[in-house]
Amino acid sequence: MTYSWKKGMSIDDQWQSWQDNNPLDKIEAVDTDTLKEAVIKDLSYVSAMDVKEYTLYQKWCEVKDRYPTIETNSFFDDKPAMSKPEQAVVIQEVKNNFWLPEDPEEYLELQPELVWTDGAEVQSHTNAKGSEIWNALRTFLSTMKNNSNIGRNLNFLIRDKVTKKYLGVTCMSSDFLDLTPRDEYIGWDRVAKTQRMINHTCIGSTIVPIQPLGYNLVGGKLLALLCLSDTVEKTWEYQYKDKLVGVTTTSLYGKTKVIPLSQYDRLKHWKKMGWTAGSVSYEPRKPTRMMIQNWLKKNHTYKYFEWYVAKKDTGQPHKRDHRNRSHTFTYNQLGIDKKLIKSEHARGIYFGELYNNTKEFLREEIKVDQLERRFDNSVEALTDIWKNKYAKKRLANLKKQDRVSKETHFYDDIIYMTWQETKDKYLQQVGR
Repeated sequence: MTYSWKKGMSIDDQWQSWQDNNPLDKIEAVDTDTLKEAVIKDLSYVSAMDVKEYTLYQKWCEVKDRYPTIETNSFFDDKPAMSKPEQAVVIQEVKNNFWLPEDPEEYLELQPELVWTDGAEVQSHTNAKGSEIWNALRTFLSTMKNNSNIGRNLNFLIRDKVTKKYLGVTCMSSDFLDLTPRDEYIGWDRVAKTQRMINHTCIGSTIVPIQPLGYNLVGGKLLALLCLSDTVEKTWEYQYKDKLVGVTTTSLYGKTKVIPLSQYDRLKHWKKMGWTAGSVSYEPRKPTRMMIQNWLKKNHTYKYFEWYVAKKDTGQPHKRDHRNRSHTFTYNQLGIDKKLIKSEHARGIYFGELYNNTKEFLREEIKVDQLERRFDNSVEALTDIWKNKYAKKRLANLKKQDRVSKETHFYDDIIYMTWQETKDKYLQQVGR
Protein backbone atom coordinates (compact mmCIF):
# COMPACT_ATOMS: atom_id res chain seq x y z
CA MET A 1 0.00 0.00 0.00
CA THR A 2 1.55 3.25 -1.13
CA TYR A 3 0.71 6.93 -0.85
CA SER A 4 2.60 9.89 -2.26
CA TRP A 5 2.25 13.30 -0.62
CA LYS A 6 3.10 16.37 -2.67
CA LYS A 7 3.47 19.93 -1.50
CA GLY A 8 0.36 21.97 -2.20
CA MET A 9 -2.07 19.04 -1.88
CA SER A 10 -5.26 19.94 -0.01
CA ILE A 11 -6.47 17.66 2.79
CA ASP A 12 -9.31 16.50 0.53
CA ASP A 13 -6.86 15.63 -2.26
CA GLN A 14 -4.62 13.78 0.19
CA TRP A 15 -7.62 11.84 1.51
CA GLN A 16 -8.71 10.84 -1.96
CA SER A 17 -5.20 9.83 -3.00
CA TRP A 18 -4.70 7.80 0.18
CA GLN A 19 -8.02 5.98 -0.29
CA ASP A 20 -7.15 5.18 -3.90
CA ASN A 21 -3.94 3.55 -2.75
CA ASN A 22 -5.30 1.90 0.41
CA PRO A 23 -8.60 0.13 -0.36
CA LEU A 24 -10.46 -0.75 2.84
CA ASP A 25 -11.03 -4.35 1.84
CA LYS A 26 -7.24 -4.84 1.78
CA ILE A 27 -6.80 -3.60 5.36
CA GLU A 28 -6.56 -6.44 7.86
CA ALA A 29 -9.22 -6.35 10.56
CA VAL A 30 -8.28 -6.25 14.24
CA ASP A 31 -10.73 -7.90 16.61
CA THR A 32 -12.10 -5.25 18.99
CA ASP A 33 -12.27 -7.56 22.03
CA THR A 34 -8.68 -8.72 21.44
CA LEU A 35 -7.51 -5.11 21.25
CA LYS A 36 -9.38 -4.15 24.42
CA GLU A 37 -7.85 -7.09 26.25
CA ALA A 38 -4.33 -6.07 25.15
CA VAL A 39 -4.87 -2.41 26.13
CA ILE A 40 -6.25 -3.31 29.57
CA LYS A 41 -3.39 -5.75 30.20
CA ASP A 42 -0.70 -3.17 29.27
CA LEU A 43 -2.29 -0.24 31.11
CA SER A 44 -3.11 -2.28 34.23
CA TYR A 45 0.56 -3.23 34.49
CA VAL A 46 1.98 0.30 34.18
CA SER A 47 -0.74 2.17 36.09
CA ALA A 48 0.24 0.24 39.23
CA MET A 49 3.73 1.86 39.08
CA ASP A 50 4.81 5.14 40.67
CA VAL A 51 6.25 7.83 38.40
CA LYS A 52 9.88 6.73 38.86
CA GLU A 53 9.21 3.07 38.08
CA TYR A 54 7.05 3.98 35.08
CA THR A 55 9.79 6.29 33.78
CA LEU A 56 12.35 3.47 33.99
CA TYR A 57 9.93 0.95 32.47
CA GLN A 58 9.41 3.23 29.45
CA LYS A 59 13.18 3.46 29.08
CA TRP A 60 13.55 -0.33 29.19
CA CYS A 61 10.81 -0.78 26.56
CA GLU A 62 12.38 1.88 24.37
CA VAL A 63 15.82 0.27 24.49
CA LYS A 64 14.36 -3.16 23.69
CA ASP A 65 12.51 -1.71 20.67
CA ARG A 66 15.39 0.40 19.34
CA TYR A 67 18.29 -1.94 20.05
CA PRO A 68 17.09 -5.52 19.46
CA THR A 69 19.32 -8.47 20.28
CA ILE A 70 19.63 -12.06 19.07
CA GLU A 71 20.63 -15.12 21.03
CA THR A 72 24.12 -16.49 20.45
CA ASN A 73 25.50 -19.96 21.02
CA SER A 74 29.06 -18.94 21.68
CA PHE A 75 31.02 -21.30 23.91
CA PHE A 76 32.80 -18.33 25.49
CA ASP A 77 29.93 -15.88 25.93
CA ASP A 78 26.22 -16.55 26.38
CA LYS A 79 25.30 -12.85 26.27
CA PRO A 80 22.96 -11.98 23.35
CA ALA A 81 24.41 -10.05 20.41
CA MET A 82 22.97 -6.86 18.94
CA SER A 83 20.93 -7.53 15.79
CA LYS A 84 22.48 -4.48 14.15
CA PRO A 85 26.25 -4.52 14.84
CA GLU A 86 26.61 -0.98 13.48
CA GLN A 87 24.61 0.28 16.49
CA ALA A 88 27.21 -1.19 18.84
CA VAL A 89 29.96 0.63 16.89
CA VAL A 90 28.21 4.01 17.29
CA ILE A 91 27.62 3.41 21.01
CA GLN A 92 31.30 2.62 21.55
CA GLU A 93 32.40 5.72 19.64
CA VAL A 94 30.10 7.88 21.75
CA LYS A 95 31.47 6.37 24.99
CA ASN A 96 35.04 6.99 23.82
CA ASN A 97 34.30 10.70 23.37
CA PHE A 98 32.82 11.78 26.69
CA TRP A 99 34.36 14.80 28.38
CA LEU A 100 35.96 13.02 31.36
CA PRO A 101 38.65 15.26 32.86
CA GLU A 102 41.43 14.00 35.11
CA ASP A 103 40.70 16.97 37.37
CA PRO A 104 37.15 18.42 37.50
CA GLU A 105 38.72 21.91 37.76
CA GLU A 106 39.39 21.55 34.02
CA TYR A 107 35.83 22.82 33.52
CA LEU A 108 37.39 26.30 33.61
CA GLU A 109 38.99 25.55 30.22
CA LEU A 110 35.78 24.33 28.57
CA GLN A 111 34.58 26.13 25.44
CA PRO A 112 31.12 24.66 24.74
CA GLU A 113 29.68 24.72 21.24
CA LEU A 114 26.30 23.64 19.89
CA VAL A 115 26.44 21.46 16.79
CA TRP A 116 23.14 21.20 14.94
CA THR A 117 22.94 17.61 13.72
CA ASP A 118 21.19 18.56 10.46
CA GLY A 119 23.43 21.49 9.69
CA ALA A 120 27.01 20.29 9.93
CA GLU A 121 29.14 17.23 9.43
CA VAL A 122 29.98 15.73 12.79
CA GLN A 123 33.51 14.36 12.78
CA SER A 124 33.13 10.61 13.32
CA HIS A 125 35.70 7.82 13.26
CA THR A 126 32.99 5.37 12.22
CA ASN A 127 31.23 7.60 9.65
CA ALA A 128 28.20 7.78 11.94
CA LYS A 129 25.73 10.55 11.19
CA GLY A 130 25.22 13.34 13.69
CA SER A 131 21.65 12.13 14.23
CA GLU A 132 22.90 8.62 15.11
CA ILE A 133 25.37 10.01 17.63
CA TRP A 134 22.70 12.30 19.10
CA ASN A 135 20.23 9.43 19.48
CA ALA A 136 22.78 7.16 21.14
CA LEU A 137 23.68 9.88 23.62
CA ARG A 138 20.05 10.84 24.29
CA THR A 139 18.88 7.24 24.70
CA PHE A 140 21.57 6.10 27.13
CA LEU A 141 22.43 9.27 29.09
CA SER A 142 19.02 9.57 30.69
CA THR A 143 16.45 7.28 32.26
CA MET A 144 13.78 9.43 30.57
CA LYS A 145 12.39 7.98 27.34
CA ASN A 146 13.81 9.40 24.11
CA ASN A 147 10.56 10.60 22.56
CA SER A 148 10.65 11.71 18.94
CA ASN A 149 8.51 14.84 18.94
CA ILE A 150 6.07 15.60 16.15
CA GLY A 151 6.65 18.93 14.42
CA ARG A 152 9.71 21.12 14.62
CA ASN A 153 12.89 19.70 16.14
CA LEU A 154 16.43 21.07 16.29
CA ASN A 155 18.82 18.49 17.77
CA PHE A 156 22.12 19.83 19.10
CA LEU A 157 25.22 17.97 20.23
CA ILE A 158 26.88 20.00 22.97
CA ARG A 159 30.64 19.47 22.93
CA ASP A 160 33.90 21.16 23.85
CA LYS A 161 35.16 23.21 20.92
CA VAL A 162 38.82 22.36 21.62
CA THR A 163 38.76 18.62 22.39
CA LYS A 164 35.50 17.79 20.52
CA LYS A 165 34.44 15.76 23.57
CA TYR A 166 30.70 15.51 24.26
CA LEU A 167 29.07 17.45 27.11
CA GLY A 168 25.45 16.48 26.43
CA VAL A 169 22.51 16.88 24.06
CA THR A 170 19.58 19.26 23.67
CA CYS A 171 16.52 19.35 21.45
CA MET A 172 14.44 22.46 20.72
CA SER A 173 10.93 21.48 19.60
CA SER A 174 7.52 22.91 18.72
CA ASP A 175 6.23 24.51 21.91
CA PHE A 176 3.34 23.16 23.96
CA LEU A 177 0.14 24.77 22.74
CA ASP A 178 -1.55 25.05 26.13
CA LEU A 179 0.31 25.82 29.35
CA THR A 180 -2.05 27.97 31.38
CA PRO A 181 0.46 29.62 33.79
CA ARG A 182 2.77 30.59 30.89
CA ASP A 183 -0.11 31.76 28.71
CA GLU A 184 -1.54 33.90 31.51
CA TYR A 185 1.90 35.42 32.16
CA ILE A 186 2.23 36.36 28.48
CA GLY A 187 -1.39 37.51 28.25
CA TRP A 188 -1.84 35.39 25.16
CA ASP A 189 -4.99 35.52 23.05
CA ARG A 190 -5.74 31.92 22.08
CA VAL A 191 -6.49 32.60 18.42
CA ALA A 192 -3.32 34.66 17.91
CA LYS A 193 -1.28 32.06 19.80
CA THR A 194 -2.51 28.98 17.99
CA GLN A 195 -2.68 30.43 14.49
CA ARG A 196 0.46 32.57 14.41
CA MET A 197 2.55 33.30 17.48
CA ILE A 198 3.24 29.85 18.98
CA ASN A 199 5.92 29.42 16.28
CA HIS A 200 7.90 32.28 17.83
CA THR A 201 8.56 30.21 20.96
CA CYS A 202 9.96 26.71 21.30
CA ILE A 203 10.41 24.18 24.09
CA GLY A 204 13.61 22.63 25.37
CA SER A 205 12.24 19.08 25.11
CA THR A 206 15.63 17.45 25.77
CA ILE A 207 18.25 18.96 28.10
CA VAL A 208 20.59 16.13 29.13
CA PRO A 209 24.23 16.49 30.23
CA ILE A 210 26.72 13.64 30.37
CA GLN A 211 27.77 12.37 33.78
CA PRO A 212 29.58 13.20 35.97
CA LEU A 213 29.46 16.70 34.41
CA GLY A 214 25.80 16.91 35.41
CA TYR A 215 26.40 15.89 39.01
CA ASN A 216 29.77 17.48 39.77
CA LEU A 217 29.29 20.74 37.89
CA VAL A 218 25.50 21.11 37.45
CA GLY A 219 25.94 20.51 33.73
CA GLY A 220 22.16 20.57 33.29
CA LYS A 221 22.23 24.27 34.16
CA LEU A 222 24.86 24.87 31.46
CA LEU A 223 22.70 23.15 28.84
CA ALA A 224 19.56 24.98 29.99
CA LEU A 225 21.36 28.31 29.63
CA LEU A 226 22.58 27.30 26.15
CA CYS A 227 18.95 26.70 25.13
CA LEU A 228 18.65 30.50 25.26
CA SER A 229 21.78 31.04 23.15
CA ASP A 230 22.17 33.00 19.94
CA THR A 231 23.06 29.70 18.21
CA VAL A 232 19.60 28.30 18.99
CA GLU A 233 17.92 31.59 18.14
CA LYS A 234 19.67 31.93 14.75
CA THR A 235 19.23 28.25 13.83
CA TRP A 236 15.49 28.42 14.57
CA GLU A 237 15.10 31.48 12.38
CA TYR A 238 17.25 29.96 9.61
CA GLN A 239 15.37 26.65 9.58
CA TYR A 240 11.80 27.82 10.18
CA LYS A 241 11.82 31.50 9.12
CA ASP A 242 10.24 32.57 12.42
CA LYS A 243 11.82 34.96 14.92
CA LEU A 244 12.46 33.14 18.21
CA VAL A 245 11.68 35.33 21.24
CA GLY A 246 11.06 32.89 24.09
CA VAL A 247 11.83 29.35 25.24
CA THR A 248 9.72 27.07 27.45
CA THR A 249 10.75 23.97 29.36
CA THR A 250 9.24 21.73 32.01
CA SER A 251 10.78 19.85 34.91
CA LEU A 252 10.74 16.06 34.79
CA TYR A 253 9.31 15.09 38.14
CA GLY A 254 7.24 17.96 39.48
CA LYS A 255 6.12 18.16 43.10
CA THR A 256 7.82 15.29 44.91
CA LYS A 257 9.55 15.02 48.25
CA VAL A 258 12.18 12.75 46.72
CA ILE A 259 13.18 15.32 44.08
CA PRO A 260 12.25 18.68 45.67
CA LEU A 261 14.14 20.99 43.28
CA SER A 262 14.56 21.17 39.52
CA GLN A 263 17.78 22.20 37.71
CA TYR A 264 15.82 25.21 36.41
CA ASP A 265 14.90 26.59 39.83
CA ARG A 266 16.64 29.92 40.49
CA LEU A 267 18.51 29.62 37.18
CA LYS A 268 19.40 32.99 35.67
CA HIS A 269 17.24 34.06 32.70
CA TRP A 270 14.65 31.34 33.42
CA LYS A 271 11.42 32.27 35.23
CA LYS A 272 9.20 29.77 37.08
CA MET A 273 5.65 30.02 35.74
CA GLY A 274 3.86 27.45 37.90
CA TRP A 275 2.74 23.87 37.34
CA THR A 276 1.19 21.85 34.55
CA ALA A 277 -2.39 20.64 34.96
CA GLY A 278 -0.93 17.44 36.31
CA SER A 279 -1.49 14.29 34.33
CA VAL A 280 0.71 11.89 32.40
CA SER A 281 -0.86 9.46 29.93
CA TYR A 282 0.22 5.86 30.32
CA GLU A 283 1.30 4.14 27.12
CA PRO A 284 0.74 0.54 26.06
CA ARG A 285 3.61 -1.53 24.60
CA LYS A 286 4.61 -1.13 20.96
CA PRO A 287 2.72 -4.22 19.64
CA THR A 288 -0.48 -2.89 21.22
CA ARG A 289 0.12 0.59 19.79
CA MET A 290 0.40 -0.98 16.33
CA MET A 291 -2.87 -2.85 16.94
CA ILE A 292 -4.53 0.48 17.82
CA GLN A 293 -3.33 2.01 14.55
CA ASN A 294 -4.58 -0.95 12.49
CA TRP A 295 -7.93 -0.96 14.33
CA LEU A 296 -8.38 2.77 13.65
CA LYS A 297 -7.40 2.29 10.02
CA LYS A 298 -10.16 -0.30 9.57
CA ASN A 299 -12.89 1.08 11.86
CA HIS A 300 -12.33 4.86 11.95
CA THR A 301 -10.52 5.37 8.70
CA TYR A 302 -10.78 9.14 8.32
CA LYS A 303 -9.60 9.75 11.88
CA TYR A 304 -6.65 7.43 11.25
CA PHE A 305 -5.88 9.40 8.09
CA GLU A 306 -6.02 12.75 9.95
CA TRP A 307 -3.74 11.54 12.75
CA TYR A 308 -1.22 9.36 10.95
CA VAL A 309 -1.20 10.36 7.27
CA ALA A 310 -2.38 13.92 6.50
CA LYS A 311 0.26 16.64 6.29
CA LYS A 312 0.41 20.40 6.27
CA ASP A 313 1.97 22.19 3.33
CA THR A 314 5.24 22.28 5.31
CA GLY A 315 5.33 18.47 5.35
CA GLN A 316 4.59 18.41 9.10
CA PRO A 317 1.69 16.33 10.50
CA HIS A 318 -1.77 17.82 10.01
CA LYS A 319 -2.71 17.20 13.66
CA ARG A 320 -0.57 18.00 16.69
CA ASP A 321 -0.08 15.37 19.40
CA HIS A 322 -1.52 12.68 17.15
CA ARG A 323 -0.50 9.72 19.30
CA ASN A 324 -2.21 10.94 22.47
CA ARG A 325 -5.29 12.02 20.53
CA SER A 326 -5.62 8.67 18.78
CA HIS A 327 -5.06 6.73 21.99
CA THR A 328 -7.59 8.81 23.96
CA PHE A 329 -10.18 8.32 21.22
CA THR A 330 -9.54 4.56 21.13
CA TYR A 331 -9.78 4.22 24.91
CA ASN A 332 -13.13 6.05 24.85
CA GLN A 333 -14.42 3.80 22.08
CA LEU A 334 -13.30 0.68 23.95
CA GLY A 335 -14.66 1.88 27.31
CA ILE A 336 -11.30 1.70 29.11
CA ASP A 337 -11.45 2.67 32.80
CA LYS A 338 -10.07 6.20 33.24
CA LYS A 339 -8.03 5.08 36.27
CA LEU A 340 -5.85 3.06 33.88
CA ILE A 341 -5.21 5.92 31.48
CA LYS A 342 -3.61 8.80 33.37
CA SER A 343 -1.46 9.52 36.40
CA GLU A 344 -1.64 12.71 38.42
CA HIS A 345 1.82 14.19 37.94
CA ALA A 346 2.33 17.96 37.81
CA ARG A 347 5.52 19.35 36.27
CA GLY A 348 7.14 22.72 36.82
CA ILE A 349 6.85 25.19 33.90
CA TYR A 350 9.72 27.59 33.12
CA PHE A 351 9.98 30.35 30.53
CA GLY A 352 13.01 32.26 29.24
CA GLU A 353 12.44 35.60 27.51
CA LEU A 354 15.11 36.60 24.99
CA TYR A 355 13.84 40.19 24.79
CA ASN A 356 12.62 42.77 27.29
CA ASN A 357 9.40 43.03 25.30
CA THR A 358 8.96 39.36 24.39
CA LYS A 359 5.44 39.37 25.86
CA GLU A 360 4.40 42.42 23.85
CA PHE A 361 5.67 40.80 20.66
CA LEU A 362 3.80 37.55 21.37
CA ARG A 363 0.63 39.60 21.97
CA GLU A 364 1.24 41.21 18.54
CA GLU A 365 1.54 44.69 20.05
CA ILE A 366 4.96 45.35 18.50
CA LYS A 367 6.90 44.31 15.39
CA VAL A 368 10.22 42.44 15.12
CA ASP A 369 12.25 45.62 14.62
CA GLN A 370 11.01 46.93 17.99
CA LEU A 371 12.37 44.00 20.02
CA GLU A 372 14.91 44.96 22.72
CA ARG A 373 17.59 42.40 23.59
CA ARG A 374 17.22 41.28 27.22
CA PHE A 375 20.75 39.94 27.85
CA ASP A 376 23.94 38.85 26.11
CA ASN A 377 22.97 35.40 24.86
CA SER A 378 26.26 34.52 23.21
CA VAL A 379 27.46 31.01 24.06
CA GLU A 380 30.54 32.54 25.70
CA ALA A 381 28.53 34.84 27.99
CA LEU A 382 26.14 32.08 29.05
CA THR A 383 29.06 29.70 29.68
CA ASP A 384 30.69 32.32 31.93
CA ILE A 385 27.49 32.56 33.99
CA TRP A 386 27.50 28.79 34.43
CA LYS A 387 31.17 28.64 35.39
CA ASN A 388 31.15 31.53 37.86
CA LYS A 389 27.65 31.36 39.34
CA TYR A 390 26.92 27.63 39.48
CA ALA A 391 29.74 25.18 38.64
CA LYS A 392 32.32 26.83 40.91
CA LYS A 393 30.06 26.74 43.95
CA ARG A 394 28.84 23.18 43.30
CA LEU A 395 32.34 21.73 42.90
CA ALA A 396 33.63 23.51 46.02
CA ASN A 397 30.77 22.04 48.08
CA LEU A 398 31.35 18.52 46.76
CA LYS A 399 35.08 18.72 47.43
CA LYS A 400 34.46 19.91 50.96
CA GLN A 401 32.20 16.88 51.54
CA ASP A 402 34.49 14.49 49.60
CA ARG A 403 31.59 13.64 47.25
CA VAL A 404 33.09 14.34 43.82
CA SER A 405 31.85 11.58 41.50
CA LYS A 406 33.58 9.65 38.72
CA GLU A 407 30.48 7.67 37.67
CA THR A 408 29.42 8.05 34.04
CA HIS A 409 25.85 6.63 34.19
CA PHE A 410 25.54 5.45 30.60
CA TYR A 411 22.67 2.98 30.48
CA ASP A 412 23.62 0.89 27.42
CA ASP A 413 23.80 -2.34 29.47
CA ILE A 414 19.97 -2.25 29.55
CA ILE A 415 20.19 -3.65 26.00
CA TYR A 416 21.04 -7.05 27.52
CA MET A 417 18.99 -6.87 30.73
CA THR A 418 15.55 -8.14 31.73
CA TRP A 419 13.06 -5.68 33.22
CA GLN A 420 13.67 -7.06 36.71
CA GLU A 421 17.45 -6.71 36.33
CA THR A 422 17.01 -3.15 35.07
CA LYS A 423 14.74 -2.25 37.98
CA ASP A 424 17.08 -3.78 40.57
CA LYS A 425 20.09 -1.88 39.21
CA TYR A 426 18.69 1.50 38.15
CA LEU A 427 15.41 2.35 39.89
CA GLN A 428 17.20 4.35 42.59
CA GLN A 429 18.99 6.42 39.94
CA VAL A 430 15.84 7.72 38.24
CA GLY A 431 15.74 11.47 38.63
CA ARG A 432 19.24 11.79 40.03
